[in-house]
Amino acid sequence: MHEQTLKQEALESLQRLPDNADIDEIMYQLYVIDKLRKSRDAIKQNEVISHEDLKREIEQW
Repeated sequence: MHEQTLKQEALESLQRLPDNADIDEIMYQLYVIDKLRKSRDAIKQNEVISHEDLKREIEQW
């Protein structure tokens, strides 16, 4: 499977928005793409914590 470039992913995502999408919708779509890409990268680099560790961390707040 060929991984898309950021530009390709953004363009495809923006193409799916309605023609009357406003700047807030466009910016939100780009924000979501950024967060998903960063999450996938973190998973690939094993930079994740378990559900149990997260629950313990939240309890300390």
